Amino acid sequence: MWRPPLRVLRAGFRAAPSPGCLTSSSRTACCSGSGKTWTRPSGFDTGLKTFNSLTKQKEPLILSRDGVATWYSCGPTVYDHAHLGHACSYVRFDILQRILSRLFGVTVIHAMVITDIDDKIIKRSWEENVSASAIARLYEDEFKRDMLSLKVTPPAAYLRVTENVHHIVAFIEGIISNGHAYATKGGDVYFDLQSIGDRYGHFVGAVTAQGEVGGSEKRDQRDFALWKRSRPQEPSWDSPWGRGRPGWHIECSTVASCVFGRQLDIHSGGIDLAFPHHENEIAQSEAFHRCDQWANYFLHSGHLHLKGSAEKMSKSLKNYITIKDFLQSYSADEFRMFCLLVKYRSAIDYSDSSMSEARISLETIATFTHNAEAYMKGQLQVQPVQEEPLWERLAETKAAVAKSLADDFDTPRAVGAIMNLIYHGNCQLQPVSTGDAAARRPAVFGAMVAYIRDVLDVFGISLLHTEASCDRSSGSLQAVVEQLTHFRSEVRAFALARQDDSRRGLHPDRKPLLRACDALRDDLAPLGVLIKDRGASSTWEIRSNQRTRPQEDSSC
Repeated sequence: MWRPPLRVLRAGFRAAPSPGCLTSSSRTACCSGSGKTWTRPSGFDTGLKTFNSLTKQKEPLILSRDGVATWYSCGPTVYDHAHLGHACSYVRFDILQRILSRLFGVTVIHAMVITDIDDKIIKRSWEENVSASAIARLYEDEFKRDMLSLKVTPPAAYLRVTENVHHIVAFIEGIISNGHAYATKGGDVYFDLQSIGDRYGHFVGAVTAQGEVGGSEKRDQRDFALWKRSRPQEPSWDSPWGRGRPGWHIECSTVASCVFGRQLDIHSGGIDLAFPHHENEIAQSEAFHRCDQWANYFLHSGHLHLKGSAEKMSKSLKNYITIKDFLQSYSADEFRMFCLLVKYRSAIDYSDSSMSEARISLETIATFTHNAEAYMKGQLQVQPVQEEPLWERLAETKAAVAKSLADDFDTPRAVGAIMNLIYHGNCQLQPVSTGDAAARRPAVFGAMVAYIRDVLDVFGISLLHTEASCDRSSGSLQAVVEQLTHFRSEVRAFALARQDDSRRGLHPDRKPLLRACDALRDDLAPLGVLIKDRGASSTWEIRSNQRTRPQEDSSC
């Protein structure tokens, strides 16, 4: 009978014990609902705090290696289109990883498993009369394209379950060898929950929740499958217990251990995965590694709800919107702002009004940066700028943003600080059409714009030509708009010229020219070309879709 390379595999897992597996000298905290305690890791303090689902409170984020975070997340089960519920979780954690790496200098090593064999995949393959692998590859490729379209940074490694079955078999053998799993006569393998006593139950509801469906050969109804015996017409692999396939939970423990060894800094996923999936991952991983603490931090994102519904968005409930369909109406940047406006671990309501709020926020930021640039270029005349208060506001904003993001990645508070800075900037950018030019103070606005762009870049949002195409035609279009605006400005200046006696006002015969200039400006706006008259001169910008007005409460 075939045997996996157990000794080789386990030798790889037995790297030098990391601080998270040692309990003698570190502070401990109780985990709700069990006798399990959480051990504060020894290592390198990032200066951040994050809400740890293991303790139900914020904890200092301490990494095993200086400046490096090992991060594992559960990937999709690829049997259907990815929807906004998936997008919300993956975009939120992408934002967190960007904050860690780009703002706090932590290199994130991220691995994700793709579940490409599962009951749902097999059922779909029967319905479509194609192989399970064909179904899995189709939707895996679509998922990866969706993530790229949402600007989600790909993990360092995508790993498929089907390509790691030999590792999974070896992992299960290790758990059996350590006395925490058993094989049945029929060829199934179950984790023995009684063997770990009160160490089971890290997450809310774990102790009283029902176990998964299984055969009568289970010792305890809470025991969960590590290996499922082969059934007719199902894909299967060789194992010491006969042909079969992996259970759901074991795949993540094995793959994460193959990549990161016996210690993991951060494990993330949607809150719906906390129990039983993450609970079972912890049980089998610590049973295999004989370790008191496998993953130091569990981060869970809140559900995405359709507004007015208490149920999460899911395929089983058929209340979902595919990512591809969503991107027909909104941009990736708008969805990111939608996610930023609510804490990552809170439930979030999706609706047209919530997306409109996100879009308006982006429009407000874009309008401010455009006006600030116009002022810096001398195209916008304003009252004398009070420079020092703006420098002070900028310094306060930088401190507030850093403090907010270091406090459990509080993006709503960080965005609020940015919007407050913009409000005070707008208060000093009120245009005047007459009067002598005041002494200009462009440097502070340059610093404000640069900082805002930098922070949005951390979040994965770009303000540079945000809504304009970046291909060659974009450059040609910009040149055409520049010439058109210049020509219109000259015609408008001619129309606005007063008669020799200023009391007599404008030349009556030139008023049609002025009306024509206004009509041109108004007609171009729905096409995404915004022309703004700044006294005697005009500025322009290109946006692909103008469906909302700038946010009023950020203007002075």
